[in-house]
This record gives sequence, structure tokens and C-alpha cells, in this order.
Amino acid sequence: MDQKDEEEILDAVMGGDYEAAASKPQFDVLRRVASDASKNKEFRSVPIPPHRLTPLKKEWLKIYTPLVEHLHLQVRMNIKRKTVEIRTCKETIDTGALQKGADFVRAFSLGFDIADAMALIRLDDLFMETFETKDVRTLHGDNLSRAIGRIVGKDGRTRHAIENASRTRIVVADCKIHILGGFANIRIARDAVCSLILGASPGKVYTKLRTIASRQKERF
Repeated sequence: MDQKDEEEILDAVMGGDYEAAASKPQFDVLRRVASDASKNKEFRSVPIPPHRLTPLKKEWLKIYTPLVEHLHLQVRMNIKRKTVEIRTCKETIDTGALQKGADFVRAFSLGFDIADAMALIRLDDLFMETFETKDVRTLHGDNLSRAIGRIVGKDGRTRHAIENASRTRIVVADCKIHILGGFANIRIARDAVCSLILGASPGKVYTKLRTIASRQKERF
């Protein structure tokens, strides 16, 4: 069977010209179709602790502006329910805008500064982690107070040292510790805080943090 016979058989099977079938297919150019966000609105409600309601009212304009202008979300403060309500609208373009906005408001409600919380909107590789001292070790009374004192340090020096070495932000709220930063950096800060809770002296933690900081400088 020669090549001509093969082409005739293929034409009969495929119902057309073999050479045309073997050529590259031609597809129409795909065009972006605007999603009907007005019909499929997403909604988030972020609870605000009572002690953060006054700072929320005071800094509301700074919180409201990035949510509306940068993320194109609709937002309102619900005083009765003590929440901040966020939803998408037809101007919302980014599919992850609602999650970023909720994380931003939640970070502020946990006690982070607005400038630090804004990083959650601008960067994609930032996370928040929360744990309690009892997750590491069960402490009560004076032992708990001393552990929190070791984490914070005199005038906040220990906390600032951990933040600078690990490139994170830390909020100590009673027995809860909130950490904001990258995944690897959160692990460094968490290990340092856990060592202090377990009773390690700040001097030993400083030495370990200096070693980690020097390694990071060599890496970059």
C-alpha cells in the first residue's frame, strides 16, 4: 500500500481532506468575560473585640480607604453587632480581594498597627498565627506573669529583638500571642517565644537569634 492509498483511506475514515485534518487547528482568540459580580456577591463579617472598638472608630478612615480604593470592596461598621462587614461589588476585580480585606481588618482587631496590617493587602506571602501560652506550657499566677514578662522584656526590648531578627510583628495580648509575617519567619519567632515560655533566659534567646540573623544575611 503506497502513500496515496493511505491518504484515500484516511479521507474516507475522517470524512475530509487528510492534509487539512493534519494541519494545526485554528482557535478563536479568547476574550475576557467580565464576571457578573453583582449577582454573586460574597460577604464577610469580621468580629471586633470590645477593647478594639474605640481604636476602630478613631482609625476608621485609614481602614476604610484601602478597602474601598485599592481592593474595590464595600465595607461598613456595624456597631450593634460589633463587626466590620465587607462584601464584593461589580467594581471588584481581584478574586482574592475579599480574603485580603478580611485578613487586614482581622489583623487590626488583634492589635497590629494599620501600617503592619496593610502589608497583608500589598503582599501575598504573609500570614498570621495565633497561639496561647497554655499550648506550650500550662502556667498559672506568678509563673504566667513571669513568662509574659520574659516575652515582652523591659520596655518591650525582647519583643522588638525577636521582631527585628525574624522580620515579623508580634502582639502579646494577655495569654495570646499573635505573629504576622512570612511562613519561615513566623517559625523563627514562634520558636523564640516558646523558648521564653518554657523558661529560657532572654540572653540565650538573643544568642540564637543573632546566629539566625547572621545566617539570613549570608543567604541574601
